[in-house]
Amino acid sequence: MKKILTVLLVLISARSFSQNGIVWYDPIPVADKTYGNLHPRVTLDHNNKPIVLWGDPNGAVFLSRWFVKGFAEPVQINPAGRHEFTESWAGPELAGRGDTVYVVYKEMPEESKPILIKHSYDGGAHFSIETQIDDSDGFISRFPTVAMDPYGNPLVAYMKFNPGFTSPRYVVAKSKDLGESFAGEALVTDYSGAHISDCCPATVVESGNATVILYRDNYNGYRNVWAGISRNAAISFDKGVQVDHTDWLAPACPPNPPHGIIISDTVYSVFTSGNADSSLIYFGKASLSGLAATYAPLTGNFTGLTSQNFPRIANAGDATAVAWEQSVGSSTQVCLFFTNEVTSGFPPNYDTVAKGTFENLDVALAGGHIYVVYQDDSSGNVMCRVGHYEETVANRLLAENTTVSLQRASSGKYFTVSLPDISYCMMSDLNGKEYEMEMKCKKNTCKINTEDLDPGLYIVRLYCKDEKVYTYKYEVKEIKEKEEKEKR
Repeated sequence: MKKILTVLLVLISARSFSQNGIVWYDPIPVADKTYGNLHPRVTLDHNNKPIVLWGDPNGAVFLSRWFVKGFAEPVQINPAGRHEFTESWAGPELAGRGDTVYVVYKEMPEESKPILIKHSYDGGAHFSIETQIDDSDGFISRFPTVAMDPYGNPLVAYMKFNPGFTSPRYVVAKSKDLGESFAGEALVTDYSGAHISDCCPATVVESGNATVILYRDNYNGYRNVWAGISRNAAISFDKGVQVDHTDWLAPACPPNPPHGIIISDTVYSVFTSGNADSSLIYFGKASLSGLAATYAPLTGNFTGLTSQNFPRIANAGDATAVAWEQSVGSSTQVCLFFTNEVTSGFPPNYDTVAKGTFENLDVALAGGHIYVVYQDDSSGNVMCRVGHYEETVANRLLAENTTVSLQRASSGKYFTVSLPDISYCMMSDLNGKEYEMEMKCKKNTCKINTEDLDPGLYIVRLYCKDEKVYTYKYEVKEIKEKEEKEKR
């Protein structure tokens, strides 16, 4: 009989509204300590229910899915008896959209074994056989991270070395057949003229045709974070931007991975930086086109704080959550900021999700719920805390599909979008009223006129012949020529 870990998510167990406007429910175990608790990661299925991945000290990789009101008994993803690389600070990773889930991990020993991927098309209930990603003949690999393109294909970034762990760099391998095979690699790094920080995992994120790799550099000991950028679906990475100018001269190689998301034309990043042995979490943003980057401490220093680490960021439309671990006095905390509109910033105060002894964590959100999973070293369990937030109409529409970047005309009368095989365009105001838009298309670029729409915010939905839908939040502004004509 299947063992189920359950919890009654009722208002009796909920606290009052938090600093971020979230109703939090009591923490629940994803799995007990017999399954380990290292490096938990979470994604959501088509019902916006959590799927959690983690590892144990013996190199086993486990996954558990939400079932009714709790988590089902974990299942082992990798072959029994085999050792995959798993630590608290790095290990197996996953990506999901709808009911498609990809899991990547590195077999040990690193010097000779490959990076492997498995896929599931039923929300993690069943997984395929393993597919090898990297060509290990004459090379060494480590730290795989995975994302999905608009067509459901996996993109896997990983660190690659020459023999002897020399010449570290990040590359991206892409599949065109839903993870059944991988061909070729695109080089990501070397934008600063220095090597990458070879102990630090990276993050790959994707939206539309944009792909970004966030990684830590090593320029004469300075461990700043960079972003390698592709605008052609990870075929090549021809741009790089330094998103972090804190010049962290760490006393040792810091295994503190950056993380990020893409919303429209902006990559939002979170990363650790510091001075001496202390560290702070920073929140940054950079334009994918103009490459202008800004950053600032998320909380800044305060009395009792000794360090912050392992930041993770997730979004559903413009609703965005940042979670991290910090040490205050003798206590370790899991903390979270949330906003329904990331362009407006975060509230002044964060929520303390848990107190105890923690290390790594992850966060996901959609459909009005936030899921924070964390490595609880007090109990030895993987734990989850669920929060409820009020989802806006705009975020519900934006979160349903992959975003794509639009280009506004200088006159404000129309916008253009470069995307192949667009069938038609709908725009919805924030009351849900829809407008079918007239398009003029040439090759892969379409022009959509917005002169007849009232000023305000709209959700653009582009429907393509491959049945994909792309979304974007767009503001129709007042046109001075129109105002002057009406006055006359």
